[in-house]
Order: sequence, then structure tokens, then C-alpha cells
Amino acid sequence: MAPNGGFCFFILIMTSAALAQPPDLTVDDKTVKKLMMKCQSKGFPLPPMSLLNSVFNSSDLIAVDRSAEQSSTILSSFLQVLNSVTPGRKNDPMSQLAQMNEKMTHRMLNCSHLSFMIQKIRNSSDSSSCFLKAFVAPLSWTALITQRASSIDPDSYNALLWAARPVLEDEPSETMKLPTKVEGQNMKSMMNMLREVYKSMTDIQRSRVLNWAKDQILENNFNCTTRPPTDPQASLMLYCKPSLQWLDSESLSIMGPYISQLMPEDIDFCPKHKLCEFFLSAQLRSSMYGAAEMGPSLSKKFLQRIQECFSENEFQHHVDKLGPLACYYDAPDLTSDLCQRLLSQLSNCNYTLNPMLRKHLVNCMMSNSSDSEALLHLGSGVTMLSPEQLSALPATNLSNVLQRLGFDLRWTTGQLLTIVRNQLGDKKCEEVSGKELLALQSVAAGLPTCALKNDKVEEILTDREALKNMSQQMRKGQLKAMLQGLLGKMNPSELVQKLPGPLLRSISLSNLNKANITSLEQVQNKTWSRSQAAYLAQKMFKLKQLQFQRLNSVLQGVTCEMIDNVSDSSVMEMAQAITKTPQWLSKVQARCAAQKLFLTLEKERSDYFKTITEQELDVIPTMLLLHLPPWNVKDLPDSTCRAFLDKMQTANLSSLPLHAPSRPAITQRALLCLSNGRNLSELTIADVSRLGQLLCEVKPSQIQQMAPDVIKFSLRTMAFCFHIAQLHRPDLIQMVNQTFGNPSDWSEKTMECLGPLLLLDDNTTSFLPNKPWMKDVLVFLRSRLHFTSDVLQKKLFDLTTSPSSAARRKRGIAGSGSGSAVNAIDPSEKLIEELGMNNVYWTAPKLETMSNSTFLAAVETLGAIPGYSADQLQVLSHKGVQAFGPVTQMTERDVARLGCITRGFSDSNLEKLPFSLDILEGIAHCGWNNSQMTSVWKSVAKYNNLTVHRMGAAEMVALNRFICGLNSSEIRQLSVDAFRDAVGSIDAVQCSSNMKKLLKNLTVSAFGNPSTWTEARVSDLHSIIAGLDAAEMASLKPSVFAFLTESCVPHIPPENLAALSVAQLEALGPDNAALLTSGQRAVLSGDQLAAVQRAATGSTAPPQNSAQSDSGAPALMGDGFCLLVKPLLLLITGVLLL
Repeated sequence: MAPNGGFCFFILIMTSAALAQPPDLTVDDKTVKKLMMKCQSKGFPLPPMSLLNSVFNSSDLIAVDRSAEQSSTILSSFLQVLNSVTPGRKNDPMSQLAQMNEKMTHRMLNCSHLSFMIQKIRNSSDSSSCFLKAFVAPLSWTALITQRASSIDPDSYNALLWAARPVLEDEPSETMKLPTKVEGQNMKSMMNMLREVYKSMTDIQRSRVLNWAKDQILENNFNCTTRPPTDPQASLMLYCKPSLQWLDSESLSIMGPYISQLMPEDIDFCPKHKLCEFFLSAQLRSSMYGAAEMGPSLSKKFLQRIQECFSENEFQHHVDKLGPLACYYDAPDLTSDLCQRLLSQLSNCNYTLNPMLRKHLVNCMMSNSSDSEALLHLGSGVTMLSPEQLSALPATNLSNVLQRLGFDLRWTTGQLLTIVRNQLGDKKCEEVSGKELLALQSVAAGLPTCALKNDKVEEILTDREALKNMSQQMRKGQLKAMLQGLLGKMNPSELVQKLPGPLLRSISLSNLNKANITSLEQVQNKTWSRSQAAYLAQKMFKLKQLQFQRLNSVLQGVTCEMIDNVSDSSVMEMAQAITKTPQWLSKVQARCAAQKLFLTLEKERSDYFKTITEQELDVIPTMLLLHLPPWNVKDLPDSTCRAFLDKMQTANLSSLPLHAPSRPAITQRALLCLSNGRNLSELTIADVSRLGQLLCEVKPSQIQQMAPDVIKFSLRTMAFCFHIAQLHRPDLIQMVNQTFGNPSDWSEKTMECLGPLLLLDDNTTSFLPNKPWMKDVLVFLRSRLHFTSDVLQKKLFDLTTSPSSAARRKRGIAGSGSGSAVNAIDPSEKLIEELGMNNVYWTAPKLETMSNSTFLAAVETLGAIPGYSADQLQVLSHKGVQAFGPVTQMTERDVARLGCITRGFSDSNLEKLPFSLDILEGIAHCGWNNSQMTSVWKSVAKYNNLTVHRMGAAEMVALNRFICGLNSSEIRQLSVDAFRDAVGSIDAVQCSSNMKKLLKNLTVSAFGNPSTWTEARVSDLHSIIAGLDAAEMASLKPSVFAFLTESCVPHIPPENLAALSVAQLEALGPDNAALLTSGQRAVLSGDQLAAVQRAATGSTAPPQNSAQSDSGAPALMGDGFCLLVKPLLLLITGVLLL
């Protein structure tokens, strides 16, 4: 830890003939530390002293007016920062040298010195130079944003840009600063560097760069500004005329991908000939490569202006320059060559925008030829070919395409089965060679399970890359079958070392136990399932090898008991280690680690959080600081506000329960820090930006007190919050209406920016106006939302199918109100493909109007939908008979294409359908009832010549939920060994209560009494746990309840849940507690409900000496909050907030 006062402020004094007295530049060492920690997490070695001496003590530096003593001082400064992020090096020479100059608080460095240091670092090929780049990056960026670019020679300027890049990749959007003035070639160099860090930026940062670039262009090219009058830079220039045509081809080129942040009206300020010039140069396409999705309003505005450059016939010949604008292009009939050019532009389009365009272009290209060259030109468009078209292709041509197009193609089940049949013909499983399996690795999901169990599968193991590619596509049944084949040739220990991710995660706990794992080195760099991680964590714990900094995915399996077992002296190290891989840390684990850390710190000082310093607060991982109890948050001294806000602006709230008392407490404390005695009305946009995700937690009544421009900024930012409290939503939507007017009067761009806030309310969503552009905007927003409501999906259905809406789109006339499915136009192939999962909203009479050819063309889209009503299923299954013939004549491929529609057949007809084991996993989610599952099982047994005696682990996994279709006698005949190997890979089974008991009995036979089950076992059993009776549920250890899965918790019978103790219910954790249904809660006692509430909020009781009235942060401007800590009050709050 750095000493009080902080050593790490570096002053960079740059002298220049152009500046009489340049200002001092300070860089906070926090940025250096953060960048060095990234180097450390990526595994880069520490720099050797030889490299450090070369950079810091070079004779070149001494030659530019630096003494050896000054060079040594800067070196020791570097080492002090390095020592603070790599603890445990007290005795090595580098650490001792750092300590020699520990008390020095500032360092002096001029521009020439920095340039020489950067040159030395650039010339080094040593990977450890990452730490040196981290050191010079903040200094370089500070130099760039505070000094006149004209005072720095071009070579030095480019060197500073190169060195500063890490800062831009890591800087929070709220604190990112850009140079005040950059001219000429330096502006191009700056924008080139900003283009390189584009992908690492947030939308807020990208918009700031775009607006900054616009300011530079106006001031450099037109000597005017649009900055506010209060800006010092604005006082030197005239205000730009509103009609100024400031945008030209050079400006567009300089801005690169940032043009995706332009406003639609900006395009009107580009002269036609300049825009045409930019488009013809193909720079639009290249500029937008890898850019964020351009909104529909800007895309359509760009397209409209560009089309004005040409006649329709001329424009067709330039479709290969459209880039993302092709997504909104309504193409006429084109030649095969032009179809190919346009198709190449559609790869990154949202498929639902214009699904039939891609299919039309593919058919256009295939109209004259089906040779392999023509197929290759299709690219990813080859997935638009129907199963019938694929079946007709010569096997050699299709094979060539499969080898060259890669693994990212998304095939339907029908296409996969057709391709495999095209390539393998009528070969039996045992006749398929390893070479043939490898040739089909890009369509591995379509391979028959039985072919993966034969001896030839061992040949694949020699090609690790192919095995990885295949396993990433495979179904669970295929993975288990391949594992069975491999286990016949090698032992589990070998498999653990050689298998790629998906196959590795399919290894059962029983086989993992046979793998002879004795050290963390064997498992630390692999991705394990949660149940496997729980097994391995327990094993490492017993072996005393639970080294948190090396656990990676094994961290998932760490229990609170293991965290509590960490010695006080190692707690901070543990806390920092586990938060470096937050993707593997659950809310329960984060809460336990936080509680352990806070208790340990309060052992050092009982008033630790009342007297905590900035430096002490800074070393607490932000992810854990979020769990600080409200009474401790209240106690944080004002002197820590800067460090507290720095942490909060980058905090990710996803580890904190939605209704945790810490959320309002931390939010209120952050507002108090920001206001610092001021009214909320005095806060600026810069102030509010520092809240980060906490802005999503601020009450609407508090936002309402802010200045008008701050309110607008806050609402635009909150539009894409991950979560907004239910209680805040009505007032927030009302504020949106007051601030931006009635949504029926909004422009397309305003809807893109603020629409997500309106979509929080179902009633508002239903009555959004049916404007011509509304559907495109909602489709655009849907892909960016964290949650999509059924009301929004229904609204999209109405907008897509309403005849009045379609007519308005042609006429360009706006309308209002909601369309109706009753008045919807008839389903066509185009509409069905465009609607996707929203086809569930067609009425049965409308589905009846569908032609046979339309049904056949769109059957797999319709068959993917699980939520049809009985009336809809009756119509669709009848359509299936019309298309494919009677059920007795249907093929396996026909059944696969029908998908969930097969649920519409009677039980007797289901028994006659050819259900292959290979298609069951794809239809398991369709919502089958018990009698249907019995009929499907009978069909499977007959069609696959399968009996319960011959059913191995692979067959059980492939059978999936349809295991519920077995009768009681058949369940008892299942092999216990096979079940033991299969159960972890079987999806959530929802059987009748009687069948649940039978499966539970089988589970007890395999794994023993439930009271002995571990966290790993409970996690592995999924919903089978719900079959335990009350006594068995009560016998489970409290620690396993955090490892119950979401497929289990809502299905535990209420009377069994009521048998659980307070400790067991409290151990559920936030996510599992939130899954409890109202029926389950209704049978719980007051004490049990209070325990569930504590589990859901992650809250703990305040210390005895903490006054109730003082809990939480103090009120702010008369609008504070009350922290409720008594169990009954917590319960009431939880119910209200749910």
C-alpha cells in the first residue's frame, strides 16, 4: 500500500519555444496501477533490471539534460507502483530499490525524456514491456490533451499516441478527456489512433469522440464553433451558422467508424457531390467495418442521400459499396453478379429486418449454376438453401463448400440431416470412417449419435483443433456418445488432459473421480461446469491447494465455508484474486467474500469504516465494496469520496442482488459525495456521469431536481440500464414525457435513444404509434435490450402484419394506435421468416389460410416455436399432413423439420411417427404433457430398436426429458451405472409426481442417501432434486442450497419446501430465492419468509450498537431513504418490490 499522501503523482513539465510557461501536468498513479494489473492478469512477466536500466538510465536520456540520479529516481518511482500491484516481493532487488525512495511524492520529467523512454520501449521485443507501457501511457495521454500539438514535433506526437493507447482502451467514459485543439496531420494521426481503440469504447465514449471531432473540423476548417458561450475556446471564434455544410468526404474519412454516431440531420450538411465522392471511393464500407450497428434512422438517411447520386439502374452497380446500409436496401431484380455483390454486404445485418432478401439473392445466384465455385460465392448465404436444394447438390460440390466455409454457419436441423445424408448416403454407423467424420466437422450437430461411438472416433483425437470445432456444435447426446467411444480406448485421466471444453464438461462426476487429479496444475486452465468445479474445489480444499489466484473456472465451486476458512492474513489477497475473474463468481460467493473481508478489517480497527483512508478504500475490490452494509456505507468519511466515486463509476452492479439494501445506501452516499453540500440542481453532466451504473438506481424524484440538461442526459443514459426498480418506472416514464414530449410526436432518432424507457411499461408499449419506421426501430432496440416483454413481441407482430401499417409504409403516412391480429394480413413466407418466434401470435383461422407451399417453405421457422395453443397446433399439424403425407409415411427428416408442431398430433399418431434419438434434444423444450411423452418414448423405442436393458448413458442423455415417458417398470430396469454417468447431462426433466419419485429412487440407488450429497452432486442432479420428499429435503446440508439449479427450485412441492429450516432457506442465495413461486411462499412461516427475504437481498442485521434510526446514508435534500432491517419489515419490502 502506498504511504499516506500518495507518492504516485508524476509531474510532466514540457518546455517549448512556443510556450513561455507550460502548465504542470499531473497523472494519478491509479491509472498506472490499473494498467499494470491488466498486464499481470494477462500473464506477462515482470521486466528484468537490464530492460529497466536501458529505459530509465540510458545514456541517451542523460544526454538530454538528465542526471543519472534523476533517472534513478524515475526508475524507483516505476518500481514503487510495480511493487504495489505485485505484493510478496519484499526481498527482491527491485522491491528494495523501490522502498529506498518511498517517501518521494512527485517526479519531474520533460517531453524529450518521455519521447526517449517511449522509443526505448517501442524498440524492445520483451513481453514484459507491457508494464513499462502502463507506466508511460497516462503521462503520454496527459501530454497530448494538455499541450498545444504544434509545440510537439510530428515524430514525438506519433510516439505519444502510440504510448497513450492503453489509457484509451481502459478509461471510463465518464472521465475520458480529449485534446482541446488538434490541427492538420496531427488530427488525422489522432483519429487513426482513436479508430484503433473504437471497439473497446462504450457508446457514450464514441459519441464524445464524434462530437469532439466535429468541433475540431468546424474550428480548423471554418474558424467557427458550436461550443457553448461559457467554453473558453468559444470566445475566440464566431458561432457557426446553422446552415453550414461542414461535412465532406475528407471529414467522413477522418471520422471512420465514428460516423455511426452521427445524427440523421448531420447528413444534410454534406454537399451531394462530396457524399457521392465518399461513397464511390468505397470508404463508407471500409469505415463501417467492425463498427457498432448503425441505427435505422441514420442508415436510411444515408441510403436516401446516396441513392440521389444515381439513377436506379446506375445504383445497382454499386451495391457492393453499401456496407451496413444494405440492411435497409429494397433491392429490385438483379443479375447474378449483382446478387452476389449485394449478398456479400448482408453478413452483419439483423436477420429479421429483411430475411427474404438474402434468400432471394441466393436463389438468384443459384439459378444458373450449382457448381462448387458458385456455392463458395454464396458465403454464409449457403444456409439460405432449402433442404430440397441441398439434397439436389452434387456431393463433391457440397463437400468442397463445407471444407472451405468454416464453422460459424447456422444450419437448421433439417438442413443438417440433409447434408449428412448427402455426404454419407445410406452408410450404417459402423461403416463411417474417422476421415469422413472429420470431413463433416462443420456440420457435426447433424451426425448420427451412433457413428460417434464406434472405434473410428479415436482418429479424431489426433486432430485437436477439429475435435474442438466439432464439440462446440454437438448436442449433449452426441458428446456423451463420443465420450463413451473414447473411454473405451483411454482412461479418464488422459481424457481430462486432452479433451476440449464441451467434451470436458460432459465428463460425469463419477469419471472425474477416476481421473487421478492430485494437483491444481491439472485443472486450473480449463473451463469446467459448475458441478465439476464444485467437485474440484472440494478436492483442492482437502489437498490444501485452494490457491484462489489460480482457480479460474474452478472458482464456481468454492463454498462460503472455504472462504471463511481463509486466514485473516490472506483475506485481502483472496478478495483481490477472486474478483479478477468475476465471470466465475456468484452473488452468494461475492457476499461471503465481502463479509469475510469486512469482518477481518474490523478486527484491525473496530471503527475501520469510520476511519478508513482513501488508500485503504482503494485496495478493497469494487465488486466486494458494493456489498458493504448500509450502516458501514453511512460511516464512510467524506475524505474518501474521491476514491469512492472513482470505484462506483466503473462498478458492475450485476453481483449485487436487485433488492439488496446496499443499492440505495451506496447510491445515496454517491449522491452526497457528488453534491458536497450543494443542491442537486447544481450538479453537472460531468458530475452525474461519475455515478456509472448507480445512475440507474437514482430515484426519479431526485433526478427531477437536477438542471434540465442534466435531466436529459440522465434519461438518455438510463435508457439502457440493465435494471430499473419497478417502483421507479411510472415516475420515470412520466418524466420522459414531461422532458421530451408525447411519444406519438417523437422522431425516429428520439425513439432509438429513449424507446427502452417506454418499453418498461406494457401499456405504453401497446399503444406506441404505428408509424412507418416504428417496426425497424423496435427491431433495432430489441437486440439491445436485456429483457424483451411479451407485449413488445406482440406489438412487433401487429406492426408487421397490420395491412394499414403496410400501406402506410408505402405511402409514408404516420398513424396511431395498435394493430390487431384479427385484421392481420394472411401469413406468407416473407412474413413468417420476418416474424420468427412471433409467429406464435397468428390466430388459428389465419394459420388455416396459409398455402401448402408457404408452409413447406417456412416449416422449420414455425416448428421452432414451443408456445402454440391447442387450436394452433391442430391447424399446423393438419398442414404437416398436407405437406408431408400421413404420419405413417413421414420420414425422420420430416419429423425434425416439423419440430414442435408434432405436439399437435394425437397420442396414437405420435406413436407412429419416426422419432430418431438424434432429434429429441431439439424438441424437448416444446411443452409436452405426460401422455405425449409416453407416446414419443414408445415411438423412439420402436423406431430405434431400443429397450431399457440396452440403454446406455448416451441413449439416456439423448432421450432427454422424454425419460419421463417410461413406465414404472421400465424406470426400475434402467442401469444404475449408466444413469450415474448420464444424469449430469440430462436437461431439466419435468415429470409427473409419481415419475419424479421413481427417478428419485433411482438416484438414491446411484448416489446414496440425500443427507450425504455434496454441492457437486446437488448441482449435477438438476430438477431431480425436486422429487425428494419433505424429510429428504430437510436432510440436505444448508451449504448445498446455493447449488440448486433454476430448473429445480420453482418445482419443489410447497409442502416439502415448508420442511426446510431457516438456515437452509437463507442459504438459497439471491438468485434461487427469487425463483420461489407465490404458491411456495404461501406455506412458509414468518421466520421462514424472513430467511427467504434475507437470502433474496443478501442482507444481514446491523450491529447491536447501531441505532435503527441511523441506518443507511443520511437524507439528501429532504429526499432520503429508510433502511429496513427487521425481518418483518424486510419481508414486506421484498413483496412490494417483486
